[in-house]
Amino acid sequence: AVVLCVDEKPSIQALERKTGYIKTDSGKVIRAYKSTYKRHGTLNLFAALQVSTGKIQGKVTETKKRVDFQSFMDEIATEYSPDQEIHVILDNYCTHKKNEGWLLKNKNVHFHFTPTSASWLNQVEIWFGIFSIKALRGASFTSPRELRQRIEDFIERYNPDSRPFKWRKREVK
Repeated sequence: AVVLCVDEKPSIQALERKTGYIKTDSGKVIRAYKSTYKRHGTLNLFAALQVSTGKIQGKVTETKKRVDFQSFMDEIATEYSPDQEIHVILDNYCTHKKNEGWLLKNKNVHFHFTPTSASWLNQVEIWFGIFSIKALRGASFTSPRELRQRIEDFIERYNPDSRPFKWRKREVK
């Protein structure tokens, strides 16, 4: 069987930020973002993390409806043979529920839901953090198309070196 952690990162904004230079209290001149920005729209990212490899499969959409989720799951399901069991870890978001019809057509796929308020159990959330820091923090986009390209490029660059996440219990002193 294969285990996938699936979720979406909704409403990623394509913000165009202006940069300039400011002088700090110490007299140092640094580059900074101006407080104003221009909004160019939002996109949503559906992502599936394969637990055993850390590989990400993503799909960028303009909406985050159940049909978008099912379309993404169709793409996931076609990656595996029909006799391969696929176990999908999901949170309790409304688009993940009421998919009985889709599950009946894909009998090899099994949904498992994390408890409410326990999103940290879904490992794709760890990847979303990495993605946000490395691909989105401080970024400026002049269009949703440019944002989509950044998302797709990041996934493409991430996958060749992907590794599974190892959960560790922190030592309490």
